[in-house]
Amino acid sequence: MDVDNTTLDQWQNAFGGTAGTIIGIAYYILLAIAMWKVFTKAGYPGILALIPIVNWFFLVKVAGFSAWWGLLALIPIVNIVFAIIVALRIGRAFDHGAVFSIFLLWLIAPIGYFIIGFSSDRYTRPV
Repeated sequence: MDVDNTTLDQWQNAFGGTAGTIIGIAYYILLAIAMWKVFTKAGYPGILALIPIVNWFFLVKVAGFSAWWGLLALIPIVNIVFAIIVALRIGRAFDHGAVFSIFLLWLIAPIGYFIIGFSSDRYTRPV
């Protein structure tokens, strides 16, 4: 039985090639702009949002943890759970609930961080 791989090849070319790269870069740029404002509100230099791995360590600090906790992002499965915890803590730090944190700070992060960064939300360091 012959399997026609043209559809799979087209899918990989569209989203793994140029289009995927452009979408990934656009996502990263939007997230960096949004996080810049969040870092500034939290009292950290906004330019740190542009540095790919460093921005995670400062996001962990905004969530109220030590930057060393950012190393949990390197452990498979644990990184997903920890990312949800960080999103919940950041949401709480800006007076938002769990639904906002899960959907807008974890699943579609640029939108949530834009809302926090460009709104009148105030940062209170989580304890």
